[in-house]
Amino acid sequence: MFVKHGLNSGYSSLASSAVLRRQQFLIRSLGVYSVSDITHLKKRMEAVKCSSGGASFEADAECVLRAITPSLDPKRHKGQAGKIAVIGGCREYTGAPYFAAISALKIGADLSHVFCTQGAATVIKSYSPELIVHPILEESYSIIDVDDEGRRQISKKILSEFDKWMERFDCLVIGPGLGRDPFLLECVSKIMTHARESNVPMVVDGDGLFLVTNSIELVSGYRLAVLTPNVNEYKRLVQKVLGGDVDDQNTHGELLSLSKQIGGVTILRKGKSDLISDGEIVQSVSIYGSPRRCGGQGDILSGSVAVFLSWARQHISATKRESTISQTNPTVLGCIAGSALLRKAAALAFKHKKRSTLTTDIIEHLGQSLEAICPAS
Repeated sequence: MFVKHGLNSGYSSLASSAVLRRQQFLIRSLGVYSVSDITHLKKRMEAVKCSSGGASFEADAECVLRAITPSLDPKRHKGQAGKIAVIGGCREYTGAPYFAAISALKIGADLSHVFCTQGAATVIKSYSPELIVHPILEESYSIIDVDDEGRRQISKKILSEFDKWMERFDCLVIGPGLGRDPFLLECVSKIMTHARESNVPMVVDGDGLFLVTNSIELVSGYRLAVLTPNVNEYKRLVQKVLGGDVDDQNTHGELLSLSKQIGGVTILRKGKSDLISDGEIVQSVSIYGSPRRCGGQGDILSGSVAVFLSWARQHISATKRESTISQTNPTVLGCIAGSALLRKAAALAFKHKKRSTLTTDIIEHLGQSLEAICPAS
């Protein structure tokens, strides 16, 4: 169920504990009221809770997963199930872009690309032959003797090389293992600007969030952008955009305000419960995952959200907004599906590996977890 934040004032007079208790009693009295009555009362209760500053609403994640996951149709050709590009990977960080890219394939995308530096390319290729790796990015250390004009030419060449591929992608994942080299970030900024001009969706994570926090105009007002901050990244975003500290007493209201201030960009705030907002609604995903907090799970999430976002857009286009789900922002749907699947896969991996659970174990359980909800046959 997707509930708008801030419903009409007609519900405000109901926002008292006594009224809520009476409505809960009516809902329990199933023998007296019809199904439609019960549904209506539930909606009224949720409206009261939302308008009175209550908690965000748990998404029906399995329903979303079933709705947007495409069936395996032998008539479909390569690429129709998704083409994802990860922009990240430098000589220090090679695992993160791999985790994001391979997760996209494990979920069901047909093709997964990685655009990285030359120092990262050979290592990432060695992880899996399934990934298409493009070593086109440059770091400052590799062009230390190049003058300003030479750097401009290198930057122009990098952008030209990426533009050759841009129209092929259904979604970009920007940031896993990117690092914070100034020249590299400058080039990625230009790639993001071109992607925005081409209406290519983007999921921004890791060092991509560092870039965006310092240059919020890169995503401001772009409703096909998703930000996936962890606790510290979220804190920096709030300080930058809202000019204050995180308010733990008003989590969903603050998230709603943050998204609105960035122009309706969808934000997936990672935590014990993942909170998702596009500036209009607030949803939560609280499915139990794993107590093992090994590094790399955020990279799985970014790759997963990219795939589900592209599938959600396909679903909405195919159904022509005929259902409740098809009337929901595809970026929100993608976040709900990606969050839920990661949590289910993490729980399954932990069941088998306990304390020794690694990110690679979780990745191996993505397909099984999706299959349990959306059988291939």
